Amino acid sequence: MKTLALRIYLTVVTVLLVFALVSGWLAQRNLEHERTQVQSVTAWNERAAAWAELIENSLPPASESRQEQARVFLDWADRLRMPMALDDAKGRRIATSELMDERLRRFPELRTQMQQSRLSDGRTLWVMRPGVLRLRMANGLPAPGPGMGPPPPRDGREGREGESGHAGNGGGPSGMPALPPPPRAQPWLSPLAWMMPPWLAEGVPALALTLVLLFVAVAIGAWPVVIRLTRRLTALRQGVELFGSGQLQHRVAVEGADEVAAVARSFNEAAQRIEDLVTSSRSLLANASHELRSPLARLKMAVSLMAEAPPERAARIRSEIHQDIKELDALVEEVLLASRLDARSEVERAPVDLLGLATEEANRVSAEVSVGDDFPLQPYTGDDRLLRRAVRNLLENARRYGGPEVELALTTAPGALELAVLDRGPGVPVEQRERIFEPFYRLPGHAEHAGGVGLGLSLVNQIAHRHGGQVRCEAREGGGSRFVLSLPRPLPRP
Repeated sequence: MKTLALRIYLTVVTVLLVFALVSGWLAQRNLEHERTQVQSVTAWNERAAAWAELIENSLPPASESRQEQARVFLDWADRLRMPMALDDAKGRRIATSELMDERLRRFPELRTQMQQSRLSDGRTLWVMRPGVLRLRMANGLPAPGPGMGPPPPRDGREGREGESGHAGNGGGPSGMPALPPPPRAQPWLSPLAWMMPPWLAEGVPALALTLVLLFVAVAIGAWPVVIRLTRRLTALRQGVELFGSGQLQHRVAVEGADEVAAVARSFNEAAQRIEDLVTSSRSLLANASHELRSPLARLKMAVSLMAEAPPERAARIRSEIHQDIKELDALVEEVLLASRLDARSEVERAPVDLLGLATEEANRVSAEVSVGDDFPLQPYTGDDRLLRRAVRNLLENARRYGGPEVELALTTAPGALELAVLDRGPGVPVEQRERIFEPFYRLPGHAEHAGGVGLGLSLVNQIAHRHGGQVRCEAREGGGSRFVLSLPRPLPRP
């Protein structure tokens, strides 16, 4: 993802989509669960009513003896293999099937899960829904324990009635309310059913609780994503603060390809530029201050001697003063030009006649000009003032240190135009050919009275780099030096 806005947008949309999908899925599951329970209860009630009608049509009338009623009832209970019990119209137990008796004896609390069906003659049929014990255990309800026995029957009697069944086995209608089968907890809340009240584990409360838990989970899951998105912004802010406190060498990490990475990259570039400018300014100020001391000291001494000197001596002193002032003016001009070049990375480009420029500057120092056959005559795109200054500095440097024989050659190289200044001076040692382009550097043994302050070649190097080229020093065949200003050759026009 290329933009931070897109990442934030997709994150929000993804979170909302996940929440909506899961919420819809849970709501659907809840509706299906509720519908299944309602259908189960309805089906069970219909089955219980059908059994009650079948039992009622098969039983002797209520006027028959209790033993006869119990015998027929237990016979049908064995045939249906259902846990059932039968009470008379007054609520007294007539008979209890062996299966019902066994389950109530093992799990007395199951009395609350009995289904009641009232017969037309006033008798009551009690039926235990099949699988109710498994449902209780699956829902995590507590296992039966002591002290949970059934209430005694209303008539206070218990024991066996009828020929082959059990009657009044510890139970009566008061202990068997007509309740539907117990509602099951929602499937996704089953692991937590043991620690929450039953009313909260099913139905609408369970759905609301699930949505709250889902919201909390989504909120917790989205927090690391937000932290990851803002971590780089925090690191960028800290980097800016450190840089502003004076740690000019500090840079921030560039991660990704979005807006934050672009800002970090721009900050690093600006920080590097500022550090270079500050370092260059400090170095330039220190070196300029050092170079200004010599001419100022000479001026001070010359002024003090001029008042007492004879006329001829005073004239020479005056000439020296003018020379020192000229040197100071050149130094200030070069310092200002170096500062302007440091302050900007691009130059103002316009068509420049390199051949005419080179010829004019060569005539100033009486240098010879040679032009290669393939040197282009069309204008070159660059800064006329800076290119003129670069050629002039090279020619003056050659005249000052290389003797009177100076030549300016205009040639071409693969992908470049070259302006070479050749002299017959002592040459430059190999180990010094890079350093002579450093600001205020002079070769050992070059006295200050030879002129120059060590900024000329440094300016040439800066001007060449601003035009996308370079300058180098080479040895000339037969002795001397060859300074080559190489500029990128313009592409031919279609």
